[in-house]
Amino acid sequence: MKLTEFRSFSETLVANLADDPRVLGIVAMGSMAERDYAPDQWSDHDFFVVTAPGAQEALLADLSWLPGYERLVYVAPEGAHGFRAIYDDGHLVEPVVLSVQELDTMKINRFRMLFDRGQVGRRVAEIADRTTAEMQAAAADDRVDTGMFLVNLAVGVGRYARGERLSGHLFVKSYAMEHLTRLLARYLPAARPELRDNLAPSRRFELLYPEIAAELDEIENLPPTTGALRLLDLAQRELAGRMPDFPEPAFEAVRQRALRAATEPVVPPATP
Repeated sequence: MKLTEFRSFSETLVANLADDPRVLGIVAMGSMAERDYAPDQWSDHDFFVVTAPGAQEALLADLSWLPGYERLVYVAPEGAHGFRAIYDDGHLVEPVVLSVQELDTMKINRFRMLFDRGQVGRRVAEIADRTTAEMQAAAADDRVDTGMFLVNLAVGVGRYARGERLSGHLFVKSYAMEHLTRLLARYLPAARPELRDNLAPSRRFELLYPEIAAELDEIENLPPTTGALRLLDLAQRELAGRMPDFPEPAFEAVRQRALRAATEPVVPPATP
């Protein structure tokens, strides 16, 4: 979707909902918010429709307020109040329809108010500030991300060596790598710090850390055992001198497990 078409979609969305007294606010999220970066041809429409209490279900039951809703080819629920929908041209929308009270259950970073009838913007701004504070508090303790990085590597190489190849790929290249990007984003200076995403640090990682991103992309194409060893090397190189209480013994234990998994014969799972 071109930028002019993207913005036209957003404008039509607001026009479709602004006259509905049940709708108190429309909050654009992510690239739709156009904060720090503009949408591109791959951006989806990610937004909240904030309603008066009790109006959510009716709006979720009748999606005619979506621009060009007759071109929808698939709608799938997500959580209690959200859904994901696909248009016939492949464009994606990810709305959440919720009451103003239910806003308190959400996490928000970049946002822009497209429509505000009931001081929703003030409440959303407070939630965004709270989200930032919560993310900063979580970042004060590295043990969760470090532990999940190491445990997922250990599980992944073991499963791959057992012959569970798909699961091994997922644990090493998805689950472990996600926690590694959180640690790297926490400690490394970024090329463009304004693009950081405190909810999903792997977003725009290539613009923040281009050299490391290229290295991680290369690791994605390796077998899980070799990839795990490379990830351990990368993490140790970048974090050992920056992160307090870096757990050298744990890194070495997982490294030895990965080396065994890379060299020992595959043993298929035992049958009962």
